Amino acid sequence: MYPVLEIWPGKGVLTKYLFEKMIRFNSVESDIDMIEYLHTHYPGIDIHLIYKDFLKLSFDDIFPEEQFVLFGNFPYNISSQIIFKMIENYKRVPVLIGMFQKEVAERIVAQPGNKDYGILSVLTQAHYDGKIIYKVKPGSFSPPPKVDSSVIRLERKKILR
Repeated sequence: MYPVLEIWPGKGVLTKYLFEKMIRFNSVESDIDMIEYLHTHYPGIDIHLIYKDFLKLSFDDIFPEEQFVLFGNFPYNISSQIIFKMIENYKRVPVLIGMFQKEVAERIVAQPGNKDYGILSVLTQAHYDGKIIYKVKPGSFSPPPKVDSSVIRLERKKILR
């Protein structure tokens, strides 16, 4: 089983399950208030927390020469940059499971001939097979965002392994 790198755990809605199940993981968070919140609500979790901007992170600093799963509720404003960083490191990232703004998720998995098919689709699908796992309505969050969301799974193509 691959270790997990959770991106922006926030208040630990998903992190708590990784921690409780003793899954091998690290969480990258750039908001010091969220780091402090996690320390307070999940004693002992500090060994898993990295206070850093994910986009400036070197994967070798976390899982040296090891493959890992990218996981999380990704900030919608930089979700494409997260995908591009994953693609740059595709040999290290066999799987991504993440929540994206619905329109971005649809662009990532769009097929040729679809109006959403574009550079994000082409670059991602050159390395990964993907699908939308499920859709999430704004009312599922507190406070609710103004957009719908979708969880996607990307799995590295077998010919690239």
